[in-house]
Amino acid sequence: MWLTWRDATERALYGADGFYRVAEQPARHFRTSVHASSSYAVALSMLLRQVDAEIGRPAQLDLVDVGAGGGELAGRMLALVPSDLRMRLNVTAVEVAPRPPGAPREIRWVAEIPPTITGLVIANEWLDNIPVDVVEQTATGPRLVLVDPVTGFERLGAAPDPDDKEWLAQWWPLADIGDRAEVGRPRDDAWRTLIKRIACGVAVAMDYAHTRSHRHPRGTLTGIRLGRPTRPLPDGSCDITSHVAIDAVAAAGAAIAAGHAGRCDTAIETQRDALHTLGIRGHRPAVAMAHSDPGRYLGDLQKAGEEGELLDPDGLGGFTWLIQTVNYPGPSPLGACSPDSRSAR
Repeated sequence: MWLTWRDATERALYGADGFYRVAEQPARHFRTSVHASSSYAVALSMLLRQVDAEIGRPAQLDLVDVGAGGGELAGRMLALVPSDLRMRLNVTAVEVAPRPPGAPREIRWVAEIPPTITGLVIANEWLDNIPVDVVEQTATGPRLVLVDPVTGFERLGAAPDPDDKEWLAQWWPLADIGDRAEVGRPRDDAWRTLIKRIACGVAVAMDYAHTRSHRHPRGTLTGIRLGRPTRPLPDGSCDITSHVAIDAVAAAGAAIAAGHAGRCDTAIETQRDALHTLGIRGHRPAVAMAHSDPGRYLGDLQKAGEEGELLDPDGLGGFTWLIQTVNYPGPSPLGACSPDSRSAR
């Protein structure tokens, strides 16, 4: 059976027995920033408090974690906020997998993004798992790549539809025969939907990403199995992912946000730069502490190592953060830069 990569990935990840339908499955196969260090939740809790203060400490502040996995990030952030904020905080985890037994009872578990949001939305490694079509350039133009979900074998199919051709021309033009692209239009649409639902606040997407000036000529589609990249096989046994065309997503969100009356800003940063702004440094403790307070020294040394993993420019620190504000009184809480800057990979 030959399917487009978008259809095959949709079945493999989100079908009845798909990869993301089993709550404990993803954590067995890859390690995200959430799992690498508790400092990730600390930094995002600081961001949540900034957003709360900037929008006037509303009676109810929303924290929405899209693609929440096992709810670890939302749970840690809930535990970190001060009691006065916790009483006002409405925490929602958006995830297709069922609610895990250990999730705090304060977290509302849903399969769809809430219709109205005032506060902070976090989408950590969500966009890269929205299935997309793969196309390959031929002598007669781009053609869809079809895949057999059982074997992973590929062949070329029909030309993409006019909307996808238009997206390719604008965001990922293919120059040479054999060049490939992932058509990111479904991700743009998903981000538009999210931005539409923010009445006032900030949305942050963290992901593998690239911009038009740094596209990969053979595309980025890959599988992840037991923590290692592998040949993508859309049979439900591994994660299927590809980098996000973050400049296209940013433009889609900005167009929606601009329709609101209030101020709207877009920033794109590396995770390293964003976490530095939020106070994560990864500094090693002074060696002298090993003698004066060995227990604290070991604890601080472990924390520095974990934060170093979050900041590593060749690893998690090289992730891209897209930050967009909607009806927000001030500028982006993490600064602003061009969607095609050095920070977007």
